[in-house]
Amino acid sequence: MDNKFVQHFSKISPLSAEEAAAIAESMRVETYKKGTMLLREGQIQVNSYFILEGCIREYILIDGEEKTTNFFTEEQWVISLGNFSAPSPATHNLVCVEDTSVSIGNEREAQEMFKRFPRFETISRAVVEAAFAEQKQALTAYLTDSPEQRYLKLLNSRPDLFQRIPQYQLASYLGVKPESLSRIRKRLNQKP
Repeated sequence: MDNKFVQHFSKISPLSAEEAAAIAESMRVETYKKGTMLLREGQIQVNSYFILEGCIREYILIDGEEKTTNFFTEEQWVISLGNFSAPSPATHNLVCVEDTSVSIGNEREAQEMFKRFPRFETISRAVVEAAFAEQKQALTAYLTDSPEQRYLKLLNSRPDLFQRIPQYQLASYLGVKPESLSRIRKRLNQKP
């Protein structure tokens, strides 16, 4: 099984050959260039994305200033948790930070798979619960940790972002200005 999408689901629950084949056949892969907007605030988000390769940034606009709320990289889901009861206009934007390949799915396709393979609904719920837990953990850290603590947690949990993301976007995600991020880095580099 060299398919990242199938491998992801098989980590959650072992798959039969028929289930693995159905997932592989249902994959709709798209590749987007760096800078491609996948979603703009106010649009209805109907798709979910599983990142095969690349990086997507989620941000909101406040008084014309971009505030980064998340980065999604390989083997992560980009799911609009606010869209589960009924589709509603997005409150955020999604843009590709790098050339990015994704597997695209939507609720209609998911429901068709659930009819064919009822246990996929349980697997899907596990995916959504994990995404929700990740977002809740990030929000809690943002509210309770100092900028330096957020920086250190990000450095320990996702060090690749520091090579892939411009400093001003990292600063925005950490809730500081780029100059403050530079000071945090300098202060941490001076510690013995």
